[in-house]
Amino acid sequence: MTPNAPEPGPSWRKPAGIFAILALILIWTVMVASLSGVVGGWHWVIQLLFYVVTGIVWITPMRPLLSWMETGRWR
Repeated sequence: MTPNAPEPGPSWRKPAGIFAILALILIWTVMVASLSGVVGGWHWVIQLLFYVVTGIVWITPMRPLLSWMETGRWR
């Protein structure tokens, strides 16, 4: 970078990505919570497995989203 070149400004992708992450968390939470009536009737071990898996699965779309926020590319 040359000494007189202006610093790049903040990218619009970061605030958009933050809102996307919050929306994803909200949607996932509502989906999982809406199943609580059904899941509540299961054996506690199956409930534990269900909530552990659903607690981890929501992270899957985060990597490409965070990559997009930083680079502008989905990979």
